[in-house]
Amino acid sequence: MDLDRETLKSRWIEVLDDLERTHRTAWLALFDGRIAAVTEDEVVLDFSDASKMAGMHGYERAAKPQFAEALAASIERVTGARRQVVVTADQA
Repeated sequence: MDLDRETLKSRWIEVLDDLERTHRTAWLALFDGRIAAVTEDEVVLDFSDASKMAGMHGYERAAKPQFAEALAASIERVTGARRQVVVTADQA
């Protein structure tokens, strides 16, 4: 499936709802990430602003590989497109 940033953004609430149902801990860690980029191979989630949450959220927690895999599975269930999820705090 052709999946670009705008398409994923338009379905992001559905993806997060699926993630919450299937892996609530991953949802808690990832829900405030911003879609920085979508390529044919990956989705990059940016947590540059996570520190603004006044200690409620840490990038380190969001970067757990099992959480990225759970999000990738949710993206695939909702959109039909399989992408690796990359979590970063370095996107401007």
